[in-house]
Amino acid sequence: MSDPNGLIQPGNAAPGFTLAATPDGHQIGPEQFRGRPVVLAFYPADWSPVCGDQMALYQAAAPVFDQYQAAVLGISVDNIWSHRAFAQARGIEFPLLADFEPKGEVARRYGAYAPWGEAQRALVVIDQNGTVVWSYLSPPDVNPGADGIFDALDRLAQQGVMAR
Repeated sequence: MSDPNGLIQPGNAAPGFTLAATPDGHQIGPEQFRGRPVVLAFYPADWSPVCGDQMALYQAAAPVFDQYQAAVLGISVDNIWSHRAFAQARGIEFPLLADFEPKGEVARRYGAYAPWGEAQRALVVIDQNGTVVWSYLSPPDVNPGADGIFDALDRLAQQGVMAR
């Protein structure tokens, strides 16, 4: 299921979940996007420089994600109010989900929870059927960019399972 570092590996079914996406309690999870790829971007914390740059990069790349019909979901253990302010300040329009209570439950299920109490910087691409097709655990202080994500989405497109 996972590598020695714990991150979920390709070929495994993606664990289902729903998390708060807005202060009014609206919940979002990957199952809502069945039939299209989903990118889970786990990150340590709102307001940190690397996390801000990483999430802003994914927002800037939104037209490319749209070409792949891929949904992007940012996930950290911060609360929904922090996510809301962070998204507004950085111009982030894709959902930032609060893995807040119980703290890190979804990150733990994906093997992306750090023992010091936050999500690790991890990326997971899920295909249209709910199977993990790519995962990557980045060093904490390194923005992993989007190249690996786009390579995984390209492979899905080449397999003919999605339009590009």
